[in-house]
Amino acid sequence: MRYRAFGRTGWQVSEIGFGGWQIGGQWGPVDDAASIRTLLHAFESGINFVDTAELYGAGHSETVIGEALRQWRGGKIYVATKAQPTVWPSPDDPAPPMRGRFPDWHLRTHVEASLRRLGVERIDLYQLHSWGPAGHRELDWLETLSDLRAEGKIDQIGVSLRDNQPQEGVALAKLGLVASEQVIFNMFEQPPRDTLFPAAKFGGTAIIARVPLDSGSLIGHWTDGSYASFAAGSQPHQMFRGERFAQTLTRVAALKADVAPYYATLAEAAMRYVLAHGAVSVLIPGMKSPEEVDMNICYSDGGTFPSDLMAKMPHHAWVRNFYR
Repeated sequence: MRYRAFGRTGWQVSEIGFGGWQIGGQWGPVDDAASIRTLLHAFESGINFVDTAELYGAGHSETVIGEALRQWRGGKIYVATKAQPTVWPSPDDPAPPMRGRFPDWHLRTHVEASLRRLGVERIDLYQLHSWGPAGHRELDWLETLSDLRAEGKIDQIGVSLRDNQPQEGVALAKLGLVASEQVIFNMFEQPPRDTLFPAAKFGGTAIIARVPLDSGSLIGHWTDGSYASFAAGSQPHQMFRGERFAQTLTRVAALKADVAPYYATLAEAAMRYVLAHGAVSVLIPGMKSPEEVDMNICYSDGGTFPSDLMAKMPHHAWVRNFYR
């Protein structure tokens, strides 16, 4: 496992981390004992960064991760979680207000709840699970989180940007008001490269790249019949409903054609594409088994992404919001 600087925090984190949404139960049935075994295998394999949120299974993901941390006897594991706002902004609102979305009472209540579920004395990275373009000016959230840092409840502060809105984090990244920003970034969702990544480098802000495998599509093993296997009501069943699944397969097929001369699988190309960007401190794929952990961490070997293949990637950019 290779490690990268996490912005200006002084942390060295595994460049491949553990995304904890899938162990909350919203991606289909989960076995908590199996999830704990997977987490412990990830830690034993060198992964030292795990990302979760109270939203993931109404705290269930945090609870499972907390049990894995209790059983772990090795080195430091950096734990990141998130607080949802009092009111989620509409994805159609280009400038949702930030003031009042994370009031003092709300953040304090949710920090205490996350501390209990995770079983830790201090949360390493506490993130706002929403953002708006005026957030760097409407700073009531920062006052409370700074107090919580002083009280020893949290260590670092981060923000998880809204889906498909990386430009909203540019001013925040330049100013360096938070330690990290989490953003969707993969072979389809490429816009963070344009302005957010340079701003993050300027401000010393760590970048957490989420959904590097596009919620499963970039693994490359879906077929025409795969949608029928998604559990009704699950996150993938909702995201890829209607014409979306067929549209995705068409895009994936085009990617596979370009990737084939270079990589044996689309999954390898997808992971290495994200790793090729120096602004990224850690990418956080979801993993449900030790075998999936091993499949992902094998790409942490310092391999380079072919420059001629990188030159073809803008052709595959596809910005859409399937979370709606």
